[in-house]
Amino acid sequence: MKVSAAALLSLALMAGVSTPALAAGELPRTVLPIVYDITIDPDAKAKTFTGRETLTVDVKQSTSTIILNAADLTITSAMFDGEKAAFTLSPDDQTMTITLPAAAKPGKHVLSFAWSGKINDTAAGFFAIDYKNPDGSDARMLATQFEAPDARRFAPMFDEPAFKATFKLSAVAPSGQTAFSNMPATITPQEDGRKLFSFAETPVMSSYLLFLGMGDVERKTVMAGKTEIGVITRRGVVDQGDYALASAKRLLTYYNDYFGQPYPLPKLDMIAGPGSSQFFGAMENWGAIFYFEPTLLFDPKRATQSGRERIFTVVAHEVAHQWFGDLVTMRWWDDLWLNEGFASWMENKASNDLNPDWFSKASAVANDREGAIGLDATAATHPIIQKVETVDQIGEAFDGITYQKGQAVIGMIESTIGADPFRAGIRNYMAKFKYRNTETDQLWTELEKASGKPVVTSAHDFTLQGGVPMVTLTGATCANGQTQVLLSQGRFGLDAPSKKPQTWHVPLTLGMVGGPVMSTVVSGEAPTLVNVQGCGTIVLNRDKGSYLRARYDDAGHAALVRDYTKMELTDRLGTLGDDFALALSGDQDLARYLALIGEVKPDANPLELAKVSDQLGTIIGVFEGTPLETPVRARTVAFLGPVMKRVGFEEKAGESPLITNLRENAIRRLGVNGDPEVAAAARRYVAALIADGSAIPPAIRGPILATYAVNATPAEWDALLKLTRATTNPVVRNGYVQLLGSARDAALADRALELLTADDFTAPQKSSLLRAISGRHADLAFDYAIAHLDLVNSFLETSTRSGYVPSLGSGSSDPAMPAKILAFAEKNLPVASQGGAKRTVAVMGIRQQLADRTRPAVTAWVK
Repeated sequence: MKVSAAALLSLALMAGVSTPALAAGELPRTVLPIVYDITIDPDAKAKTFTGRETLTVDVKQSTSTIILNAADLTITSAMFDGEKAAFTLSPDDQTMTITLPAAAKPGKHVLSFAWSGKINDTAAGFFAIDYKNPDGSDARMLATQFEAPDARRFAPMFDEPAFKATFKLSAVAPSGQTAFSNMPATITPQEDGRKLFSFAETPVMSSYLLFLGMGDVERKTVMAGKTEIGVITRRGVVDQGDYALASAKRLLTYYNDYFGQPYPLPKLDMIAGPGSSQFFGAMENWGAIFYFEPTLLFDPKRATQSGRERIFTVVAHEVAHQWFGDLVTMRWWDDLWLNEGFASWMENKASNDLNPDWFSKASAVANDREGAIGLDATAATHPIIQKVETVDQIGEAFDGITYQKGQAVIGMIESTIGADPFRAGIRNYMAKFKYRNTETDQLWTELEKASGKPVVTSAHDFTLQGGVPMVTLTGATCANGQTQVLLSQGRFGLDAPSKKPQTWHVPLTLGMVGGPVMSTVVSGEAPTLVNVQGCGTIVLNRDKGSYLRARYDDAGHAALVRDYTKMELTDRLGTLGDDFALALSGDQDLARYLALIGEVKPDANPLELAKVSDQLGTIIGVFEGTPLETPVRARTVAFLGPVMKRVGFEEKAGESPLITNLRENAIRRLGVNGDPEVAAAARRYVAALIADGSAIPPAIRGPILATYAVNATPAEWDALLKLTRATTNPVVRNGYVQLLGSARDAALADRALELLTADDFTAPQKSSLLRAISGRHADLAFDYAIAHLDLVNSFLETSTRSGYVPSLGSGSSDPAMPAKILAFAEKNLPVASQGGAKRTVAVMGIRQQLADRTRPAVTAWVK
């Protein structure tokens, strides 16, 4: 058959790249795919499909067998160069071995397959999304989710990122429905009234980026230069995609310039699925990005400001992937962070540049940075670049270290070498490796070339070992207008394993409050002496660009408290994070943090107030169920009371988005604490929902509903269940289902568990309900899952099964729970898949240590 120019390019690129050692789970490189020609015929009602495939391959060396991936497929025919070929399937390692009629010589050959498969209830492979139409009738959308190892559930494939090829996909759709994929389609009517959608051949890409969707949908488009950007939704809500369309247009223009490579596909569709997943919210399929509705559609009657910002950042993340991940792809899942860390960093950079009133850079310091360090400073840490061999290990790699620490390290390198040289290096990387696969060191090489500065040594320290450096100012002496600063390096950790000594080459900026910034590198165990111009209050890690914890001697910290309000916002937020974490780790007394928050007044920047609110919430969690819980809640209410008076319940015209988000935070924190005023307001608002589905103002809808659900009485829970079952809007219904599992009342949690066998709840709704129950009733949820494991597994995505059940018990205070979690893992999971359970137990162990370390200071504080 004819091989396209793009497919020939794939062969040339593969031939030009040396083959590294393969991981244990990787396929041999003796045969490479060139072009997949796949036709899919689904039966949505029966939730089955049939497929046919013609696959052109390049045999690199003579072989009698070919191994590729297949999972959950019933293969009815396999042929090689037109002759029938024998095959065997290995379900355990998800491979298919084809025994050829005769040894194949090097060169191009053709494999052909026919098969049948199943359409799943959860987002793995080809799956169904069930929802209600506005008139209450049932509807079903079909979609695919292939990252990481699930394209093999759709068709026999070389299902690894390094096996790039082109794809020619066709699909048969019922009359009145539309099929959509990575590329534009031509439509051919069929004799039986159905339609054949034949999609144009894709560029060279990895199998996990292929996409097929089908349903009763609408599509709306805008143009961004020569690219058509579309949003595809269930019928009736396409206008809710206007905000995402406008955002994607701005972002495509921004990224075309930033990466120096124009977006290469003729269209970029964004597909909204009215369901949910335990694993992901959106997926960067090239030219056909799939989102679940809350991350794409903006409903002005129900969406909060934080929801609007979330839509923009998720779109920014996924569109960034069209270059970093799709155009240039990691060779193997060890380097997943090359995709996810960069896209996470890019979403904040784009948000900060395009929406400056959101303060995205400062928000990332307050939230993303802390999220990364929170996991990295425990025994559950792992290197950013981690060894991946099994399917379960691929799923486990999608965590806060891959995303958030990866993002922080990228940001640290940009701040170290400069924004312009960094972008030049990224542009060179894109130009050199487009349509190819890379490993992390190839990125470092391009950044070093572009900047003329060393990158590799420090980058290796932060990506090849886990853990968090701690830089301490051990002394500062001012003389003759210059301050000598003495710095030492240690390791920040929340438990004993994470405190094991370790060193890094730490890029660090420092300077006086309000003064110029200088750079240094703190390395090794010996102290580092730095001369800083001026005399005054020293701030380490200015602008919080580096990934570290900063600690000060007594005089240095006292100066920080004195000059707190004079610091930049990023430094104020970063210092709040450092002081709080250093108290939890035992590296300094909580009294330092309490002195610092004394400087955070009710008129402070909303990001600071929200940060303190979240930290107080953490203290509540540490002492939940102990005598300190009630007085800590009271101190939290006392802190937030003046904040609530400042923001009020009603959104004001022209107010800053930061104020709108602070209102959400304050209402939620006060409401979950049981504040009578907020709880009463929540009951009034929810009572009005029965007559008017938009009765709650959008700006406070989320926290008001959360307050109502947590404090619900049995009668109020019944009202919420009735409201849930009467709701046809799938997004609203999904949200209500989660709320049903949020009640503080244990008897209501028992009733929520009964809903896991309800026929009118979907599999994703059941998984989110059980997860919600575990938030306040961890022992109940975990024990239920163990007793009903087959039921629970039936509504889980395959990629989440190794971690979902252990995580249900993570909030337990029962000393026996860690052993129960490990026993579950040992009995039900392969050894290589027990990492999630072990990490859960490690994090649980820290909670008790945090309570022991901080109890004296918290006791004194609440008195």
